[in-house]
Amino acid sequence: MDLKDLPLTSIPAAAKPKAGGFSTRAIHWGYNPADHQGALIPPLYATSTFAFPDVAYGARCFEGKEQGYIYTRISNPTLALLESRLASLEEGAAAVVFGSGMGAITATLWSMLEPGDEILTDLTLYGCTFAFFHHGLTKFGVTVRHVDLTDPAQLSQAMGPKTRVVYFETPANPNMRLVDIEAVSAIAHQGGARVVVDNTYCTPYLQQPLLLGADVSVHSMTKYLGGHGDLTAGAAVFADADLAKHVRLFGLKDMTGAVMSAPDAQLVMRGLKTLTLRMDRHCQSAQTIAEFLHNHPATQVVHFPGLPSFPQHDLAKRQMRQFGGMIAFELKGGLAAGMRFMDALQLVTRAVSLGDAETLAQHPASMTHSTYTPEERAAHGISDGLVRLSIGLEDIEDLLADIAQALDR
Repeated sequence: MDLKDLPLTSIPAAAKPKAGGFSTRAIHWGYNPADHQGALIPPLYATSTFAFPDVAYGARCFEGKEQGYIYTRISNPTLALLESRLASLEEGAAAVVFGSGMGAITATLWSMLEPGDEILTDLTLYGCTFAFFHHGLTKFGVTVRHVDLTDPAQLSQAMGPKTRVVYFETPANPNMRLVDIEAVSAIAHQGGARVVVDNTYCTPYLQQPLLLGADVSVHSMTKYLGGHGDLTAGAAVFADADLAKHVRLFGLKDMTGAVMSAPDAQLVMRGLKTLTLRMDRHCQSAQTIAEFLHNHPATQVVHFPGLPSFPQHDLAKRQMRQFGGMIAFELKGGLAAGMRFMDALQLVTRAVSLGDAETLAQHPASMTHSTYTPEERAAHGISDGLVRLSIGLEDIEDLLADIAQALDR
């Protein structure tokens, strides 16, 4: 089966509205109800395979001469609409969606790296990404090196002839460190490497890495893009449509099979409709809570880009529209105090993940970053006493009251 020339979407150009603002595109892009018997909500194509009216039509599809669908592991009309919408919001050339955020990361990097290649990554990574790099890529002959990407000069020194990818999160999970996307992308491109940015914390509404020079922006859509804690999904948005097609036909179709379901794609499109409203509320509440934590005598340090005391506050103002809904902080009592704080919470929910309507608290050292050894956590800036908050959509007065009483304990 040779699918290299297969068209991967079949959304008619006429169905795409003229360019509008972010919220308008999040709601309308790529869909015209008039083309679907007036249905306001895009149809759900809950099918694994697609029937051909005759053999000749099927042959034309496989040859890439017909704009048709073959099998949902490759493409599906519901998924294609979501991909078109995400590409518009990120100002990219194309997008591919997956069954999880890790599906997006693994399929993308399997497609970009070969044995003998090198990937340079920041000091701080999400725990499962760290595990994939060190327990997955390295087994297949890919060298992984950590570099302090908060200092672009260190990347210049680290770049080598085998460096193919520079990968980082900004803000990073869980300690909120930022990387200058524009500066790092320029250095990476000079050395012939591509740049992949995990944009989960910000979403395209707060930050658009491709416009700052990155080649790929990956997301766990389980988080803010879905927004309701009822699905797992991932996405990668590409500046280069050819790279997107390669990731789809190799990383997704053959290497991982990390296919997103059509019902989950429809749920993500529902979430996109309220993304701007939700992110505005997340950001506003997080700013208030971060300021409260910063001024509380029990806290030792608060990591939040919106605080003037945050070391990279100026960078945050340059490359982020707002400062996000995530906060990390450490209490003066260290690990024991952090655990007491978490156990004392009554309204705030103790759970991993982020970006839900509910405010969530988690302890990275024992939860999301337990794949790190204690020595690795120390080396990568994740203290045992660090607490991470994903600020939800509850009334701010109720959140402040719950956090205050937990701190008082």
